[in-house]
Amino acid sequence: MAQYANYINGEWVHGASASTNINPSDLSDVIGEYAQADAAQTDLAIGAAHHAFGAWSIGSIQARADALDRIGSEILANKDALGYLLSREEGKTLPEGVGEATRAGNIFKFFAGEVLRIRGEKMASVRPGLEVEMTREPLGVIGIIAPWNFPMAIPAWKIAPALAYGNTVVFKPAELVPGSAWAIADIISRSGIAPGVFNLVMGRGAVVGQRMINDRRVAAITFTGSVATGKRVAEGCIARMAKFQLEMGGKNPLVVLNDADLNTAVTAAVQGAFYSGGQRCTASSRIIVEKSIYPRFVDAVCTQLAGLRVDHALKKETQIGPVVDQSQLEQDLSYIEIGKQEGARLQFGGERIQRDTAGFFLTPALFTDCSNDMRISREEIFGPVASVIAADDYEHALALANDTEFGLSAGICTSSLKYASHFKRHAQAGMVMVNTATAGVDYHVPFGGRKASSFGPREQGAYAAEFYTAVKTAYVAA
Repeated sequence: MAQYANYINGEWVHGASASTNINPSDLSDVIGEYAQADAAQTDLAIGAAHHAFGAWSIGSIQARADALDRIGSEILANKDALGYLLSREEGKTLPEGVGEATRAGNIFKFFAGEVLRIRGEKMASVRPGLEVEMTREPLGVIGIIAPWNFPMAIPAWKIAPALAYGNTVVFKPAELVPGSAWAIADIISRSGIAPGVFNLVMGRGAVVGQRMINDRRVAAITFTGSVATGKRVAEGCIARMAKFQLEMGGKNPLVVLNDADLNTAVTAAVQGAFYSGGQRCTASSRIIVEKSIYPRFVDAVCTQLAGLRVDHALKKETQIGPVVDQSQLEQDLSYIEIGKQEGARLQFGGERIQRDTAGFFLTPALFTDCSNDMRISREEIFGPVASVIAADDYEHALALANDTEFGLSAGICTSSLKYASHFKRHAQAGMVMVNTATAGVDYHVPFGGRKASSFGPREQGAYAAEFYTAVKTAYVAA
């Protein structure tokens, strides 16, 4: 069986132990054995990144840009193989896997350009004889804790800006998807970046992640994952006044008004709620529909769901792959039972199914007759489960959409410019979609939410500089 090591200070290092990486589409398919770091190995990685920071942070920006560009180019040249690996270990369909690998490559190439666009300002002082300069400087060692649902794109949009702005990196991927993380690290290892600038430390969050949070040599932590874990990250960082950035949960609404194009609305709902197995923080798990079109909309959604193929992620005809593991499957099935007990009607799906290979296959679950105070309408399930909630009119729909502790993404389907414009302004979310799915974002623009969904500066695009740099103001006597 293939064995894969951690990458520390420019060398591949075997872990204190190893874990087995299993294909959720075929439980007999073992992808490999991946190193598990202990606290001592995590300390070595942090020390290597800390030592490498000085030279990397003040080195040639052209060399930095070239390295990131090489990484992006190699990812794009190998997008099919990388997408295959991603789909094999995470459960996305193959087109989704290849699409994510492509996105990761584009992210690195975008930030290769950003290296050369790090801006400063110069202003006159209010005091004669002085000039004022404002510059951005790197923070130091960045600890990256990434989730399993986007195992290439999310690490890319954290690693690339961290390196672009002159920081060094210690990267801890999710335990369920070490293969994608290792593949990215393998490409980075050939980019010409000096030893210690980038380090891959696979292992348990309670060991590796906690060590990163507690170590004063780690200047900042960027985390994507659950709300509960995000709170623990915040508590640890606050205790030593380290900078942190959190991307957490969502319970995203898609509002469908009675003037919406039905086909557009149904496609947005199905794609947003159920593609990628519903395992996206931007998934539209609350579908809020005006009463006058509620029955027609539900019938149309069920018709489209009935035509979807749930199967092995690598099969050409598959549209929805398995959920990621047994624990996630059990959580999804538990919420389906909770929905029934709360009085919602399971209109479609919600059943574990068998395919040619043993895997975690679940049909998309659509609940109707839901209220916004049900647990299935308030708690993030993170699976192919969506609630349809009736609204009296636009004002009622907007109130329902905003009645949540989360605020990541929100969508509306309507032909009314008035309502679309009002919703864009008044939806309490970091991202708003009009006549398209709530899930699916570009790599060159800000990503992030409000309320319990996010904390700290936005990710992606030029806005990433707000987290990965510190502003320095210098006064110079003329």
